Amino acid sequence: GHVPCGLICHPDEEHILYPLGCTVVVQKLDSKKQTFLHGHTNNVSCIVVSRNGVYVASGQVTFMGFKADIILWDFPRKELLARLSLHKGRVEGLAFSPSSLYLVSLGGQDDGSVIVWHVGKREAVCGSPASARNAGSATIVACSSCRDEMFVTAGNGTIRVWELDPANRKILPTECQTGHLRRVSTCVKMADDDNYFYVGTSSGDILKVDTKHKLVVDCRPQKKKFSVGVTALLLLKSGDSIVSTGEGTVALCKGSNYKVMKKIQVQGGVTSLTCGGQSHQFFAGTNECHIYQINYADFKEELITACHKEAIHDIVFPSGISDLFATCSKNDIRVWYTPDHRELLRIVVPNTTCYAIDITRDGKSIISAWSDRKIRAFKGETGRPMYVINDAHSLEVMAIAATRDCKRIISGGGEGQVKVWEIGEKTQKLEEALRDHRSAVSCIKIKNNDKECVTASLDGTCIIWDIVHLIRKQMIQANTMFKCVCYNPEGYQVITSGTNRRIGYWEVFDGSALREVEGSASGSINGMDITSDGACFVTGGDDRLVKLWDYNEGAVTHVGAGHSGSITRLKICPGKKYIVSVSADGAILVWKYP
Repeated sequence: GHVPCGLICHPDEEHILYPLGCTVVVQKLDSKKQTFLHGHTNNVSCIVVSRNGVYVASGQVTFMGFKADIILWDFPRKELLARLSLHKGRVEGLAFSPSSLYLVSLGGQDDGSVIVWHVGKREAVCGSPASARNAGSATIVACSSCRDEMFVTAGNGTIRVWELDPANRKILPTECQTGHLRRVSTCVKMADDDNYFYVGTSSGDILKVDTKHKLVVDCRPQKKKFSVGVTALLLLKSGDSIVSTGEGTVALCKGSNYKVMKKIQVQGGVTSLTCGGQSHQFFAGTNECHIYQINYADFKEELITACHKEAIHDIVFPSGISDLFATCSKNDIRVWYTPDHRELLRIVVPNTTCYAIDITRDGKSIISAWSDRKIRAFKGETGRPMYVINDAHSLEVMAIAATRDCKRIISGGGEGQVKVWEIGEKTQKLEEALRDHRSAVSCIKIKNNDKECVTASLDGTCIIWDIVHLIRKQMIQANTMFKCVCYNPEGYQVITSGTNRRIGYWEVFDGSALREVEGSASGSINGMDITSDGACFVTGGDDRLVKLWDYNEGAVTHVGAGHSGSITRLKICPGKKYIVSVSADGAILVWKYP
């Protein structure tokens, strides 16, 4: 949701496209079925669709000094046609000419160049510095509506109209005269006849520029400007326009003086407005990961897609149910319906972060661990609060698990204590505080018989506790920060992993190491889960790959690539239909279990 103009409605009016990390998602509007365009090595920074709908182009960010690719895709076949790489660091903007003959690309601040590509030949025609040395950097590019040889760039204090001379392979800029106005441009929209183009600014007004004379003719509204800046524009055939702002207002404005006739408020600042050709609706995308469908006639919004906007810390399936799962993030817990990826329930607790969740075996309550040192429980079906344990730990609560009989909760804190709580009808009593860890507890798993549990900690130890007599049974030590631990369903072995990238198999009885396998080539392993029969397990971590392992062989059988942030946790659903992984960039990926 943070990519400006990243949400695009395809000209066929049946698909919408948007970037998600390193992938481009193509979603069918009626069935919500998604296909993915894989090929970028880093986050996608801009995306554009040609007017005839045949081509899609997307640009990416990369590390300082390295080439940032533009990928040209064939939309009907959903396959990669060409990689165009000349820009360094970042591709800031892309635009197709009206007949899809040329593609114009704009480099980021460190690159500062504008390049025209020939789409058919897949090669660069010519390039030039995007803005004058005394002006700010250009951030937007827009092509003419009628002519292939003209396009516009705009940015911080610069608006330029460019003419392409294909015979001599040159582009010639003309700076537009703005008079005394100093503006930072945020979006550009061309009129259908090319006589004028409109530039939205961060000051909350819209400039009307004469294309022929390269002159700003009008700057409206003069009095009541749009709050937090204009972020996107749509020009309607009637002469009216739709304006979206950084504070989440979408307004239908009259004529040339931008008098607001109708307006709606959406959640988050709007970053994209897109309309599908001749249809009666348009779409708005916000930086809080919401996509809205809005009708022109009654100007009412309908939420069609939503997700977390911060890193997701945990995911859990209810016992024996594959079609529901819960995730937690900053400010909220959400319950999702797996078959059609719909959000069923949202539990909001403002200004705190939820680090871990568990659902009791009877499904009646969702228990959660929070950064404000509280353990909160909510009703499973309605999300209403059941109870809160205040000051459960002296630092934030990092891990939590419930026993199968739903009468006890075990929690782990940032200070290293493991606490056992007895949960009654109306009471929550602390049974024991176990103080053997020296650093934050990262993961807690309870054995099937409710008699022992294992806790993993960042201090390099995993401890197996007897939770009947509340004493320590065994300690496992390794030169690593343990991030995750799992019981083999038969209960005589545990597998662990963490920052040393190795997966360790340990004997529960005496804490001895059975074997160690290399779990990842780069980055720590943050999450693992084992199937109910103990034959396979999955891992995920900072290398952004989901790996499925054979437990006895200790070998990888399948690998899934698709995340663009570090994987924080992942789970296999109880019926072995899906693997769901969550990551630090706020994405939830549902994989088909092989």
